[in-house]
Amino acid sequence: MNYLITGATGSVGKSIVTQLRALGQEVRIVTRDLDKAPAGVEALQGDFTKGDLPSRAFEGVNRVFLFPAQGGVDAFLKQAKTAGVEQIVVLSSLAAAMEYERDKTSMSALHHLAVEKAVMASGIPYTFLRPGSFANNLLFWAYSIQTGATVYEPYANSVQAPIHEADIAAVAVVALTQDGHQGKTYPLTGPQALTRIEQLNCIGTAIGKQLHFQEIPADVFQKEMEKYMPLPVIKMLLEYWSDTVTIPDVVLPTVEQVTSHKARTLAQWAKDHASDFSPFV
Repeated sequence: MNYLITGATGSVGKSIVTQLRALGQEVRIVTRDLDKAPAGVEALQGDFTKGDLPSRAFEGVNRVFLFPAQGGVDAFLKQAKTAGVEQIVVLSSLAAAMEYERDKTSMSALHHLAVEKAVMASGIPYTFLRPGSFANNLLFWAYSIQTGATVYEPYANSVQAPIHEADIAAVAVVALTQDGHQGKTYPLTGPQALTRIEQLNCIGTAIGKQLHFQEIPADVFQKEMEKYMPLPVIKMLLEYWSDTVTIPDVVLPTVEQVTSHKARTLAQWAKDHASDFSPFV
């Protein structure tokens, strides 16, 4: 069975490809930039959001991993349906559950929920993966850590349960390679709820450097970040961090339940990404 992986140049997609190949599975990816394709896999060039993939992209493919591209997934789903794809494993978001008031206006929640609805409307059997906060989001601190020892952000005591990208990929691989996961929705978190200070300390321990979290007002953070990212994204982050000061992220056991392996800790993620925080040379 061949597997078609979209978003294979991203952190989750790369890990899915690696884990599938470790199982001896044949993998095909589609990418707009072949230079970024993982080594040793069949890579086809194309933009799946435009529905212009070559027909051979789906040859021998029964199951697909679908990245929730901003450009939309309708055109891809039409191609997949015509090609007879039997199952789609979708990378969504925990926010799509609309569990909290903040999710009702969250860019992430609205986008991922729209992707889920499009997949359901396609009639192709699906599995939805809904991870919460990605540990990879902490890479935003990399420059501050590379050039100094202090991170300046609000809500130091906000509590998240960051998930390692390899654990999201591990759940995806199980859903792709094993039966019994169609129609399932899997909410995913890391195994620990940690304050942002504790998250920073995990990175410091991994790189052998004393790091400091300097709390700043939310409005100061917003003003500075407006230089680098859209305002709705900034507000989404601030609302999430603010809420999780009083209502911490709930740790979910889904990764271990699905994969039969304990979820990776943030300390492990920090070790795996220690080079990302190394000083410039």
